[in-house]
Amino acid sequence: MQVVDRPFLVVRAAGSGMEGSGDLLALRGDLCFPIEVKSCKTSKLYLSGRTWIQYEAMRDEGIRCQLMPLYAYRLKGVRGDSWRIFRVETNATAGRMNLLKRRIPALPLTRNGKPFLDWEQGLPLHKFIAVVCRNSNAKDSIQALEQRVKEFNRIIEDQDLPISPALTDRV
Repeated sequence: MQVVDRPFLVVRAAGSGMEGSGDLLALRGDLCFPIEVKSCKTSKLYLSGRTWIQYEAMRDEGIRCQLMPLYAYRLKGVRGDSWRIFRVETNATAGRMNLLKRRIPALPLTRNGKPFLDWEQGLPLHKFIAVVCRNSNAKDSIQALEQRVKEFNRIIEDQDLPISPALTDRV
């Protein structure tokens, strides 16, 4: 499945950096993500000052609106997929968001329990796109798995094979 088949409308937030809005807003019928974009030459970016205030505002808006805010972190100087995706911990656990919550890593925590960005621990952008653009009718979806289990159970019931006793059970 490609992003062309399941596109997003991506809007640059007016007043980018405005508390809680993030830099981008990605919208689709089943998903909505406020996205804060960061770029740095080092693999770790610690949130402090203005970036900490932005994080808190995104977290609070995510909780208030039941959204899953994301950080898109680009490591400068990396060839290929230089972007990594992180989620901000919120209570957005309904439906499709719950599935994504398990696949997108949360911001890691420092020894003091404060979130920060570690490029090495993020989800590569191409994998993020594959997850959010996955067709719900894909072969590996939960519904497909449940259907295969039902089919298997029906086959076993239809065969109605007698169970013969094991050789050790015979006298």
